[in-house]
Amino acid sequence: MKIAILDDYQNAVPCLACYKILDGHEVKVFNNSARGLGQLAIRMASYDALVLIRERTILSAALLSKVPNLKLISQTGKVSGHIDVAAATARGIAIAEGTGSPTAPAELTWALIMAASRKIVPYANNLKEGMWQSASVNPQLNGLGRVLHGRTLAIWGYGKIGKLLAGYGRAFGMRVLVWGSEASRAAALADGLDAAASREAFFAEADVLSLHLRLADATRGIVTGADLARMKPDALFVNTSRAELVETGALEAALHAGRPGMAALDVFTDEPLPADAPLLRIPTVLATPHLGYVEQESYELYFRAAFENIVQFAAGKPTNILNPEVLQE
Repeated sequence: MKIAILDDYQNAVPCLACYKILDGHEVKVFNNSARGLGQLAIRMASYDALVLIRERTILSAALLSKVPNLKLISQTGKVSGHIDVAAATARGIAIAEGTGSPTAPAELTWALIMAASRKIVPYANNLKEGMWQSASVNPQLNGLGRVLHGRTLAIWGYGKIGKLLAGYGRAFGMRVLVWGSEASRAAALADGLDAAASREAFFAEADVLSLHLRLADATRGIVTGADLARMKPDALFVNTSRAELVETGALEAALHAGRPGMAALDVFTDEPLPADAPLLRIPTVLATPHLGYVEQESYELYFRAAFENIVQFAAGKPTNILNPEVLQE
């Protein structure tokens, strides 16, 4: 098969041990993102199969109508709203899903929490400029960092990642407070954690608040400006899930208003994030370039599954197909 691997910014995929699974196929790895429907259509037009790195490329109905040779979309991990499944199905394009692990995103979330709480990044950067124990030349931003022990870790969403994060919080002596569906709150109570009495209390009591929700129509913009305004002025808001979970513009406005006092973010509505993005101009924001799953073991896991799905499809034995009806035509 003629295969395109899209958006491998670091050219990491050819270095993976699992890359050899595609031996015998014609493979092209693209290291930059194409902008606009026309550019993407030209890039994808001649390929039989695409490998998507999570949600870096959006496959809309309009785009899929311009790639007549495409037979298979092999997704790393699960499909999450970035593919028009109905349009792909109507055009006879199979979509194969893979697998993933919560470990890397959970660990990245915890690293952001610790780094933001102790002001590690500004301290380290300023040390290189000859400033000893200085987080900022601005006296208002040069306060001391904070330990996590004894503080409240608020987790919205008690799934695989949320449960790992709760374990980290307990290990550091934090009170863990959970909000989410009734099932999530019940599971948290069963695990000996606290469930928030209300959504309002969840935001108001948090010292560190981390989102771990799937993006869907019901969760898009679920965190509002009113929610954020209830947070403490020294609280930390963390989002390593999806930027679209937060109401458009609400976080920027809340940070400028001083509630919450800080944010640590790994996800953005526009990715790759432009260097002039307003969020990067807010000194109380710690931002990383969507690194949650960008890690050696995770890549091996994600891409091995995606490549095996391609090989099986090429052999006439398709596996893990999200839209199996296309195989019956």
